Amino acid sequence: MTEWKQALHDHWKFKAAGQERWLEAKVPGCVHADLFRNGEIPDPFYGTNERELQWIDKTDWEYTASFDVQPELFRAQQIEIVFSGLDTYADVYLNGAKIIAADNMFRTWRADVKALLRPADNTLYVHFRSPIQEDLPKLEKLGYALPATNDQSDVGGLGENKVSVFARKAPYHYGWDWGPRLVTSGIWRNVTLIGWNEVRMTDLFIEQQDIRSDLARLSAHVEVETSAAWEGELLIATEGGAWRQTVAFAQPGIHQVAVPLTIEQPRLWWSAGLGTPHRYTFEAVLMNGEGQARASRSATTGLRSVKLVTKPDEHGATFYIELNGVPLFCKGANHIPNDSFVTEVSDERYRHEVASAAESNMNMLRVWGGGIYEQDVFYDLCDEYGILVWQDFMFACSMYPGDEHFLENVRIEAEENIKRLRNHPCIALWCGNNEIDTAWSHYDENAGWGGWKAEYTPELREKIWADYEAIFHRILPDAVSKLAPGAAYWPSSPMQQLSGDKDQHAHNRSARGDIHYWGVWHNTEPFDNYNVCVGRFMSEYGFQSFPEERTVRTFAEAQDMELFSDVMLAHQKNMAGNRLIKEYMDIYMPQPKDFPSFLYMSQVLQAEAMKTAIEAHRRKRPFCMGSLYWQMNDCWPVASWSSMDYYGRWKATQYYARRSFRDVLLSVDGTDRDRVDVYLVSDRLEPVQGTLLVELIDFSGRRLKEWSARVTAGANRAHRVFSLRKEEALSGANPAQALLYARFVRDGSTAMAAAAEHYFVPAKALKLPRPNITMSASGGSAAEFTLTTDTLAKQVWFNTETAGIFSDNFFDLIPGKPVTVTFYARNKDGQAFAPGDPGEVSVRSMADFIIHS
Repeated sequence: MTEWKQALHDHWKFKAAGQERWLEAKVPGCVHADLFRNGEIPDPFYGTNERELQWIDKTDWEYTASFDVQPELFRAQQIEIVFSGLDTYADVYLNGAKIIAADNMFRTWRADVKALLRPADNTLYVHFRSPIQEDLPKLEKLGYALPATNDQSDVGGLGENKVSVFARKAPYHYGWDWGPRLVTSGIWRNVTLIGWNEVRMTDLFIEQQDIRSDLARLSAHVEVETSAAWEGELLIATEGGAWRQTVAFAQPGIHQVAVPLTIEQPRLWWSAGLGTPHRYTFEAVLMNGEGQARASRSATTGLRSVKLVTKPDEHGATFYIELNGVPLFCKGANHIPNDSFVTEVSDERYRHEVASAAESNMNMLRVWGGGIYEQDVFYDLCDEYGILVWQDFMFACSMYPGDEHFLENVRIEAEENIKRLRNHPCIALWCGNNEIDTAWSHYDENAGWGGWKAEYTPELREKIWADYEAIFHRILPDAVSKLAPGAAYWPSSPMQQLSGDKDQHAHNRSARGDIHYWGVWHNTEPFDNYNVCVGRFMSEYGFQSFPEERTVRTFAEAQDMELFSDVMLAHQKNMAGNRLIKEYMDIYMPQPKDFPSFLYMSQVLQAEAMKTAIEAHRRKRPFCMGSLYWQMNDCWPVASWSSMDYYGRWKATQYYARRSFRDVLLSVDGTDRDRVDVYLVSDRLEPVQGTLLVELIDFSGRRLKEWSARVTAGANRAHRVFSLRKEEALSGANPAQALLYARFVRDGSTAMAAAAEHYFVPAKALKLPRPNITMSASGGSAAEFTLTTDTLAKQVWFNTETAGIFSDNFFDLIPGKPVTVTFYARNKDGQAFAPGDPGEVSVRSMADFIIHS
């Protein structure tokens, strides 16, 4: 082979510009993490420290390293240096000569350095200019402010000067309504020296033209760079086939070669729950005239047909993903970066998140547009676990400038990231931005956020909208069409359609496109409205909770454990968040006895909200074909909409989602004033038949009445299979002391396939006794134990100091119906989860956390 690589990650130092003392640095890394590791700043996530660290983003930073070049690489005819990520405004010097001027965090930066390198004692120097000082003049030059709702400029000491829109940099660094304002600088991805002779392969793209169960028609697109005229043979091989093609390049430079491929009886890539996410690895090798391999590249992908189907119907228009010809109900959540400092996220943390999604019966994560185009490992894991990805481009909740340089920067950014990610079978669609179409609502004078348009003259409105259209209606779709042919592009989430009139903008009753429904939470609407505001694809909705007490104690002391303390408010980025949690809790939940109990109860409250929403969406299929709640994860320890906290600890919502996203679901709908309806929802590709058993039980476990019925759910459908008048369902029982318990047993099995409880009054009105819960080892394993109770134990919560998850948690334990639970330790023996000893386990229920009258 004729290519050599050398990582340049060692022996880096950094300092503030103008200072004398150099400190040890980590590459890849960022300045905040380096300062913290060196003891120069306190923990940014602790207490109110965020406020004291705003000087960092107004300072220029210098990074430097010395290195020797590996002898073989130094002898190469061509040598380049590649910075896979520079955050953000950076000038790079090699041995005193400037080689790169970077201005986009999301791009790769390269330079030919053959003439500058020495065999030993080379010096790399990177000067990072303050993103704040760099962009304030752009705001002044523009002459008007652009909307950027989540830019916490006030926290940064900038008043109303919101400059985030000018930087092609992760928007959430400037703050969001769940994250701190920590505007980073640094070398955030790999630095590599690459040497080569004669010829090298720079890209391999497997275009999937027609994928069927009997035949896959593909095209392998190979990008080759030569330093002179070159000819030889291109070999491509994978499981099930090998192909050869003669190639000849008359001139030096970049060349494109396309090779048609066919694979008979392909093994398809399926999403989680539908089948195996099988992957093929394609190897491409360039051979010279003597039959010697001179360059190679590999690409791993899964063969699948994935389409966004938006066709008119009697309601409006469909909006769903079709995978291998199967209409897919997308179940999952929105993903944000796992850390304010993305270089601190290990591969294990990524695996924990994606494996948690799979364990929770999800089949999709939405990479939200205010973060980053994720690291390769994230998409590799989604490919492995069968988790589809809704991929936003990195634009969110803001209007952006439209000058020539900015637009060209965006074009290159888009093309680079599409090329990097397009082989991943997990990518289901590309989306232009998060919420901007609806926030601006150009065609509806009475819609939009907070009077965004009202700030501008009619002429300026048209200019700002034209700049928007240049990015999201021209540059981005053109890039997707050119580089990922056949991939779906959706201009903005949410949106109804690209119509150029007021019907373009989404609203809570849209019968086409996707919806972000925030009436529950921001508008303090009741949970029952989740049953009313159901669209074709629910790509955002959510409700907040606090993390558990041990997570809160990582940033707070005992005296801070109060809802409106300075520390609690500093770790609540939604202005009304703590108040809203309290208001909703007063409506639905019994009164917690202390603040740790309030933390627990907030998780139960959130989980009940998300269960209501998810199951309302699933019951409405095929009208509704997607349910992605906000949000899966956190970037720091905080009160937020996440279902899994910063440390990866599953909140109650994660366990609820696991149950509500099961492929066979029993869902009880009691929103009708007079009736209780039971639905059987199935994601299976074959009909499901069996027996439904419904019991009316009091809290002591006594069966008061029972019903049974033969039921069927068609393939990939939702059916109402049972209905009762509430008066009959209660049969005279006290509604505060009884519940309906439904279970479904499939034909040919004695095991329960699905179960559900239904209460006739909110948890606040239940007469909850104090249960005696017993826990015993089961099956001779420390990882498995069985629970019983003498009276209803609501919201049973297992907790342990050992990192891991339980097979079930935050569930209702009914007398006479024992539950067996398994503990899965986190990242054991290289797996995401494996049965393990949980150590000491505490078991409590809601009765332990409330004030009893």
